[in-house]
Amino acid sequence: MIDAATRDKLIVALDLSSYDDARALVDRLGNTVSFYKIGLELLFSDGLDLARELKNDGKRVFLDLKFLDIGNTVERAVANAAALDIDFTTVHGHDTKTLKAAVKGRAGSNLKLLAVTVLTSLDQFDLDEQGIAATPAGLVVGRARMAEMAGFDGVIASGQEAAAVRAETGPDFLIVTPGIRLAGADAGDQTRVTTPEEAIGFGANHIVVGRPINAAKDPKAAAEAFLEHIASAR
Repeated sequence: MIDAATRDKLIVALDLSSYDDARALVDRLGNTVSFYKIGLELLFSDGLDLARELKNDGKRVFLDLKFLDIGNTVERAVANAAALDIDFTTVHGHDTKTLKAAVKGRAGSNLKLLAVTVLTSLDQFDLDEQGIAATPAGLVVGRARMAEMAGFDGVIASGQEAAAVRAETGPDFLIVTPGIRLAGADAGDQTRVTTPEEAIGFGANHIVVGRPINAAKDPKAAAEAFLEHIASAR
């Protein structure tokens, strides 16, 4: 039997192109899933309407907006996001000015802010191409420290860096981990992947799963399989 605390660790990414497809998936998953992520693709297809509906249905909602702009814009955008009564949103963790602007914008709300460290689709070659000398792991940990000092609640980081982030941050600092695949599954466009057991064992609080659930022949069975793997993590 999967308890509510275990169910809360799974965030299903509604990486779908239309409201109708996303709504149908949510209805099909029913009570199996309690936490959903809405990203940029769905945002422009009535994603905010769906976010409101999910909140009204008692679900938790993560708006993956990845803000990065001048401080004034980030502050006001985060304030507007906070007014939606969502649970999580994201800001690129590139600099302290942006992070502090986001913290100021969410003041007085229950919105939790997560800093995007290094996308799980990127590897050392991509960082070299950007002129960044650090390794992916080193950059993730450095940005996690910066985010915590700026007042953020947590970070988005791959499971491969979760243990290092946990060692460098406080016990209440959230680690939300995408790039999750079951053992032997196709990694797709992800380069720094882990299994659910690995991510949770390394210190992740939540795992984000998209295509392995929303593209499955039986999404509900796929979600239940991920929950079983989370429950077995140590």
